[in-house]
Amino acid sequence: MSQHNEVMRAGLLTLLPVFVMAMPPSAHASEFLGSQPAPASIAADIPLVASEPARAGTDISQRGPLNLLSSGTVDLATGTVTVPLHLGRMKSGESVWYVLLDSDDKGQADALGVNYAPKLTFANVGKSVRSARLDGSHTLVFDAGKVDFRPERKVIPGSAPNFFPPKLAEPGSIGDADYSPLVKIENAGGHIYNAPVLAFDVAASTLNVFCKGNPDYRVVHDRVVSICPEAGKVTLQLATGYSAGRPVLYTSTEANNPVPAALEASTYAPALADIKVGPQTNVFSPLERIYAFVNGHTGVDNPLRQGLNSALSDGRAPLNVMGSIPTVSHRYSPLWDINPAVWTPKALTAGARSRQTDEHAILGLVKSGYLSGSDGKTFGSAGLIVNCPVVYRIQ
Repeated sequence: MSQHNEVMRAGLLTLLPVFVMAMPPSAHASEFLGSQPAPASIAADIPLVASEPARAGTDISQRGPLNLLSSGTVDLATGTVTVPLHLGRMKSGESVWYVLLDSDDKGQADALGVNYAPKLTFANVGKSVRSARLDGSHTLVFDAGKVDFRPERKVIPGSAPNFFPPKLAEPGSIGDADYSPLVKIENAGGHIYNAPVLAFDVAASTLNVFCKGNPDYRVVHDRVVSICPEAGKVTLQLATGYSAGRPVLYTSTEANNPVPAALEASTYAPALADIKVGPQTNVFSPLERIYAFVNGHTGVDNPLRQGLNSALSDGRAPLNVMGSIPTVSHRYSPLWDINPAVWTPKALTAGARSRQTDEHAILGLVKSGYLSGSDGKTFGSAGLIVNCPVVYRIQ
C-alpha cells in the first residue's frame, strides 16, 4: 500500500471530515425585504428566509442578510460567490492564479473587501505560512508552494445505512510539502493573507475558455464554477452551515488531510498540518471549532437532516455548525478544527437527536451525555483542519 493510501486510511479511521458536496447559494439584500420562500439552492435546508425590520436598539450590523466578503458577489439562486481573480508567479517562473479571502490586518481587510481574521497572526508556525514579495510591477512572487490539479477527485460513500465513512476519498488537487493558502507578504507590512491557489502553471488563454463555466478540473480547483482571467473574476461553489443559530454560507479551499480535502472538494495542503490543534481557549490559537455530526437524521426531505452520513447519502451539505464568524466576533478564523459529534445511545433512546445550529447548545448536549466523539471517544478535535472562509450570513 502506498504512503498516500496509508494516510487516507488513517484519516478514514480517525477523521470526521467536514465535507461538503457544495451547495449553491447567494443573493442581494433587496431580495429579502419581508418574508419569502428561500431560493431553490438552499430551500431544502433553510425553509424560510426572513428579514423583518430591526427592533429599536438593535445593532443592524449583526442582522442578515449580509455579504461578509464585500469584494464578492453572492448569488443565492446558484449558490455561488464571484470574487476577483489575481495572477502571481513563483520565483521559479510558474503562473499562480489565486484569490484573497481573509487578512489578519483590519485595514487591509477593509480595503480589499475580505474577512478580518486577526487569529491568522498566530498561524505562522512551521510551513503553515509561506512567504511572498511584491515585485516592481506589484505582482506577488511566491517563494515556494506548488499545487497539482491533475488528480481526479473520487468519493465513494460507504454501504447503507452507514454511508460514512466513505469507502474511498481521494482529493482532486494536492499541494506539495511547501504549499499553504496562508501567505505573508514580506515587503508589504508582513501581514498574513488567506490566498488559496485555484490554478497553477497555466496560461490565461487556457482559463478564458471557462469564462462561461464547465471548467476542466484537471486544471482548476474543484470548487471553481467558472474562471475568467480576461474579466479578472472567478466563481466558487458555496455550502450552507450554521453559526449562533443562524444559517451562513461558506466555501472550502484546503484541508490538512487528504480525506477531508476530498470530501470538501478542496486541495490537500500538508503544510497546514504544522498548525497543532488543541483547546480553543488557548489565547494564541489560530483556529476556531467546527462541529460535524456523524449520525444525524438522513433524508433530503427531512427537515431535521444533518451530518456526514446524510451528506454522503444525498449529496447535499452536511450543515456543519461553526463557532465565531466575521462581524460577530474577532475570534473568527477561516481555519476550522473539526470536532466530530456522534449522537449517543442515550440520545437516541430519549429521542433527543435533532438538527443543531448553535455551538453552545452542542456543548451543552455533550455535558448531558447526548453527544460524544467518534467511536465513543471523548468529544473534541479529530486533528483535522479545513480552510473554509465564511462568505454570507443569511439571517
